[in-house]
Amino acid sequence: MRLDCEITEIDDEGGRLTREEDEELNSISDSVDDLGFSQQVVVGYALTTKKKESFLQPKLEIIAKKKGIVFVPIDQNRPLSDQGPFDVVLHKLLGSEWCQILEDYRLNHPDVAVLDPPYAIQCVHNRQSMLEEVAALNLSDSFGRVCVPKQLVIKKDSSIISGEVAKAGLKLPLVAKPLFVDGSAKSHKLYLAYDNVSLSKLEPPLVLQEFVNHGGVMFKVYVVGDAIKVIRRFSLPDVCKRELSMYAGVFQFPRVSCAAANADDADLDPGVAELPPKPLLERLVGELRRRMGLQLFNIDMIREHGSRDMFYVIDINYFPGYGKVPDYEHIFTDFLLGFMDRKSRKHPFT
Repeated sequence: MRLDCEITEIDDEGGRLTREEDEELNSISDSVDDLGFSQQVVVGYALTTKKKESFLQPKLEIIAKKKGIVFVPIDQNRPLSDQGPFDVVLHKLLGSEWCQILEDYRLNHPDVAVLDPPYAIQCVHNRQSMLEEVAALNLSDSFGRVCVPKQLVIKKDSSIISGEVAKAGLKLPLVAKPLFVDGSAKSHKLYLAYDNVSLSKLEPPLVLQEFVNHGGVMFKVYVVGDAIKVIRRFSLPDVCKRELSMYAGVFQFPRVSCAAANADDADLDPGVAELPPKPLLERLVGELRRRMGLQLFNIDMIREHGSRDMFYVIDINYFPGYGKVPDYEHIFTDFLLGFMDRKSRKHPFT
């Protein structure tokens, strides 16, 4: 398993090429002409407009083409089996009808790699089940320990939240997240609750997690098959006891993954900024890939402030924003070529 622990801070605009990037594309075009890829990998894709714009950027398409990889849009108005033939189907659409179409196609075309199987993705559409996979690992070794924050699921009736929180022994403040991840803006809304009385203002179904002080830094662990890329981002600041006594209410906070984070101007404590150990990440990612059956996902991970080796996984996302990851074009195309190699050795994707 390959691990790239480069620390990078990126804004979320993407898609527009600078002059330097344009010159780099020309250089890439010249340099890969002689690589000699004789086979072609046809990737059918079914993506939302937003995902297509962020993922299928010009640099990716140029590099892919030079490596013999072609991206072909899937027409959702036509039977999937009538399209192609495809070597890979890449998708990020929701809806039970689409999932059933894709599952039927996968079973009837075992030689096609469906990234990822609909049944496997369901796990990360539920914030309870996604973290249960991490908790079940009970991962602890000489490099550190990986846990999940203590959490509680409330499926209905906001009036019982305060009582259930007390019964479960959860400590304030609490992070509140929608239970289901359905791609909507609402499913990504996050709140921080400072007092028990205000908990009734939250709208179930939701997950409540104890807030873990982590020095205001989060690690985004991007996974593409065997490849791992770690990016450090700014997160919510720590909450002290004095703040708990001063504030009351429930406050919405922005998605950390969409925040512009510039670490170059920050004087970070080395103990906060240090990346999780490579062997620990490799073991965590390998176990999650095996348990969930996913190739494309990212893990949101934090280190407990004051500890060097106590880590928490707070979220897992399917097919995340790879366009924000440096060199994702090479990482992803190499990954796809690996699938072509597996297919040539007649290993079906079931």
